[in-house]
Amino acid sequence: MEVKASLKHLRMSAQKIRLVLDLVRGLSTVDALNQLKFVNKAAAEPVSKLILSAVANAENNFNLDKSNLKIKEIRADEGATLKRWMPKAHGRATTIRKRAAHISVTLEEIVASGKGKKKEVTLEKPVKLEELTKEAEKNTKTVKGSKATKKVNSEKENTKIVTAPDKAKMFRRKAG
Repeated sequence: MEVKASLKHLRMSAQKIRLVLDLVRGLSTVDALNQLKFVNKAAAEPVSKLILSAVANAENNFNLDKSNLKIKEIRADEGATLKRWMPKAHGRATTIRKRAAHISVTLEEIVASGKGKKKEVTLEKPVKLEELTKEAEKNTKTVKGSKATKKVNSEKENTKIVTAPDKAKMFRRKAG
C-alpha cells in the first residue's frame, strides 16, 4: 500500500532541500523524523512536516500503523522562480532568482498488513428548505387560550410541549 503527500511552492531552492532528503531516503518514518530533529538545515522543518502529513494520511485514510511505514520515494523538483533586480555599480542591474521547490513523498508498508482499501465516507442526503417548512407546519398546532402550544416530535422522546406568550412585544418609534 502506497501513501502520498506533497508540498508545493516552498520558497527554498530544490538543491538545498535535496541535501536533507538524501539523509532520510529509505528510512522508516520514525527513524526519519528522529534524524530530521538533529539536522542543522532550514529545510529539515518543512520536510518533517511533510512526512508527518503523509503518516497522518496513512493512519486516517487507510488505517495503517505509523511504525510500519517507510519512505519509498522522496524528491524535490524545481518550482516557479521569482525574478527580481538588484542595482549595482555604474547604473547596472543584476538579476536575483528567488527559487521555489515542490517536494513529494511516497510511503509504503514495511510488512504488508492487507489493509489496501481506502475508508469510505457516507454522506447524508441534503435537506431542502421546502421540506423543513412543510414539516414545521405539520407539527405546529395552536390551542385556544392565552398561550400557544407547539408539539415537537423527536426520535428519542415521544413529544415535547413548548409554550410561548400570547402576544409578542412590539417596539414602535415615537414621532417627535
